[in-house]
Amino acid sequence: MISVAATVLLGLLPLVAASPVAQPAAAALPRPVTTPSPVEWSPSKTRRALTDDVKSILGGLGSSIPSYVASGVPNFFQDFPVGGDVQKSLGLDDAQISALPTQVINVPPYANWTDQGWNVRFHGNVFKQPDIPQEKVDELADKFLIDTSVKDLPPNQAAQARNVTRSIFVLQQDDETVTFTLEPASGAGSSGQQGGSGAVTPGGGSQQIRFPVPTTDQGDYDGFVPIANTSGGLQPGNATSSIQRLNVYTIGTDTGNATAYLVPTEGVTMLSDIDDILRVTKIYQPKEGLLNSFARPFTPWLNMPEIYANLSKSLPNMHFHYLTTTPEQITKNYMQFIYAAYPGGSFDTRPLNFSDVSATLSIRKFLLTKVFQTFPKRKFILVGDTTNSDVMRGYPELATDFPGQVLCILLRNTSATDPENKFPYDTSGFKDLNTNSYMFFNVPDDLKNLDLANGQCVNATVKQEVTFGVQGLPFGLGKKGAGTAVFQKPSIFQAVLSAGLSVVFAALFIGL
Repeated sequence: MISVAATVLLGLLPLVAASPVAQPAAAALPRPVTTPSPVEWSPSKTRRALTDDVKSILGGLGSSIPSYVASGVPNFFQDFPVGGDVQKSLGLDDAQISALPTQVINVPPYANWTDQGWNVRFHGNVFKQPDIPQEKVDELADKFLIDTSVKDLPPNQAAQARNVTRSIFVLQQDDETVTFTLEPASGAGSSGQQGGSGAVTPGGGSQQIRFPVPTTDQGDYDGFVPIANTSGGLQPGNATSSIQRLNVYTIGTDTGNATAYLVPTEGVTMLSDIDDILRVTKIYQPKEGLLNSFARPFTPWLNMPEIYANLSKSLPNMHFHYLTTTPEQITKNYMQFIYAAYPGGSFDTRPLNFSDVSATLSIRKFLLTKVFQTFPKRKFILVGDTTNSDVMRGYPELATDFPGQVLCILLRNTSATDPENKFPYDTSGFKDLNTNSYMFFNVPDDLKNLDLANGQCVNATVKQEVTFGVQGLPFGLGKKGAGTAVFQKPSIFQAVLSAGLSVVFAALFIGL
């Protein structure tokens, strides 16, 4: 039987591999401490009503649907621990917390060009990590596993599960001011590796930046901050097609390092989801999904790294932006995996102030909309998979909301190639889009030789059977053909059952 904690983790997948983050090679950092700020700041939190989305799926099926289905998400979906809960559960007093070193997760940012110059969107989280005895760590980790325990895992997986658990039970630090040192970056990605993308090293840009407002009550900071063109080494964003890299070091800790990407006003950006498209997650198999995210080393999906590497080489000025709605405190090594296997690029994660159900269900669209609004003259290629219901809804909405900006939508049809996937998906959002602007593909090789930058989105050899309705229904409710399931009108019982399962699945895994 899956424990409540395990089901919480299902809703929060993907988790991360948890070895220490590789740091960019650099001279010793200045070491002033992160200091409290006297400035008060109460950022607004994006919220979105869930009722209408759920009703649209369950519409007309009667009133005897269980409340946890009608509401879209079980109550325990909101129970991921944050600072105060962690302090209480571990029995820590204020003196013990004060003695802990301050750490920072600095998410690799993008920057845009305005009349005032370059503006970098710094975002991340400030926290402290308590020293939890291994016996207690194992006890906590076991609550996140199905039909196994940490002690039964291979040694490398047990170590990873323990590190992931430690990364969950951290103490977010509010009212902190964060200061960064910027330097030209010779490599791409958080670990500074060479050849990670086509971005270039600028001839200047070294400076210190103090984030202008303190962290939120959950340790988050997020905002655009102007940077100076020191020594004239940064090219204006409206006068270059090259992406410029700057290393970002957080003063006072060696845990908050990242790479910033200065993205030109015009060009092409690849906006990519991660789970079951860039890595093997199998969110549709709970036990496998947990192990793949909690204990096992991350594994790229087939030869997808080759596809992205070829794109980076053939389109050296392409901007790669990766998005996961995993909470920030467990994404450090998630980013490390991406930069080890894929071109370097900016990143988005779920801030901890998006903590309730409606906010979680809206966060992907919120973050993607921010990117579109930040770069109104850029073109976008959107990549995802059919198991993600907010991708299936949000991607076509972006094409409608920002006409002319979406070059291609590329979606892995997971159910077409993995018989273990019983996850239904809804293609109705694509009804009004040009059929040449999107493709449902089966394997990475389906993307080879496409001229994506010029809007060639469809591989003519890959059969497309889009019904503009619910497809891939479980229990044989659909008529199968060419890797898709064509929707047929089910009985009332079947409709309630499949719709209920669809909503529960979507609710549990919407954050992936």
